[in-house]
Amino acid sequence: MFRANPAGFTPQVSSTAYVDPTAMVIGHVIIEDNVFVGPYAVIRADEIDPNGNILPIIIKRDSNIQDGVVIHSLAGASVTIGERTSIAHRAIVHGPCTIGDDVFIGFNSVVFRTQIASGCIIRHTCVIDNIDLPYPVHVPPMSNLGPGFDFTTLPELTPEYKQFSSSVVAANEYLVKGYKRIS
Repeated sequence: MFRANPAGFTPQVSSTAYVDPTAMVIGHVIIEDNVFVGPYAVIRADEIDPNGNILPIIIKRDSNIQDGVVIHSLAGASVTIGERTSIAHRAIVHGPCTIGDDVFIGFNSVVFRTQIASGCIIRHTCVIDNIDLPYPVHVPPMSNLGPGFDFTTLPELTPEYKQFSSSVVAANEYLVKGYKRIS
């Protein structure tokens, strides 16, 4: 479902994207080409800053926002999700937040007040809060990263994890085409 926010912004969704009918896309949201938005996802850009502005949530081409994901932002902050990025089931992305290209964010993970470099792999049930990931890293399951975290403790980002991330993008590209065809 697409809705305007109280300030009158309505979502801008590419005709080549697929948004499940159970998903809620509200306000100043920009969804680019070939994006998949799964069932029960909520993407909501509606908080107004003191100057009356609402910054956008932008989801760039070929990305996928899976089942039950929530994307929102504080007033005066934006969210940008890069190309070919996967936000897995029930993850929360809360702005201010910038996520690069080719990123995988795992099930039930939470990212807030962060910039995540292209190529990062964040596994399931992680929290990334108020710390930037300035280069590609592998964040293992159930990790909590915040100010002062020692990046040298993270395991190597192997080719297998990069391949897994690419395979998730490919699977969701298939879903975009298939669901567009039958809807």
